[in-house]
Amino acid sequence: MASKGKVAGKLGKNVKKVAKKQEYAPFLKVVIPTGSAIAAPPLGPQLAQRGVQIAAFCKDFNALTAEYKPKVPMIADIKINVDRTYTINLISPPTSYFLKQAAGMKKGAMKTGQEVAGKLSLKHIYEIATIKETSDSRFRGMSLECICKTLIGQCHDIGIEVVKDLKAEDYGKFLEERAQIIKEQQEALETKRQAKLLRT
Repeated sequence: MASKGKVAGKLGKNVKKVAKKQEYAPFLKVVIPTGSAIAAPPLGPQLAQRGVQIAAFCKDFNALTAEYKPKVPMIADIKINVDRTYTINLISPPTSYFLKQAAGMKKGAMKTGQEVAGKLSLKHIYEIATIKETSDSRFRGMSLECICKTLIGQCHDIGIEVVKDLKAEDYGKFLEERAQIIKEQQEALETKRQAKLLRT
């Protein structure tokens, strides 16, 4: 009898653990262009795996982001409840988006560490840091100095050089030269792609 009681006790504990796990809803962190959520991959399959009605989610997200500039990449935290309802918490665009926008870039460096794809001044870094401090939960509790250092690290990862001062005229010339380099890189990539197609 005592052994049965122990087994029953263990089963009871296991049931409690399962019930407790169900109380905690799964989270999904995604980057979706504002006003442009669609059922296509990667978003559609991610939501379908969690039993979320994709069409309803897309409609809700697009309505929620209608006040923003269209197609700005937005980080969203999605809390999915046991009954398949959800809560969308908009955070902010990714840090790389702010850095590229401020630097006038569409793409980062193709060869990280070997080329400069853009430039930002320390003033730019500070201004972006103040935005991220208040809008991005990932930076909560961090000092502005730490956020600035994090941003500078990300700049290096995407080929942005951080300088003390940046004159608009000088940077305009740099961007013109950079546009030519990008054009040459794209032509070289297309040549390689065509050569690969001919080999197959």
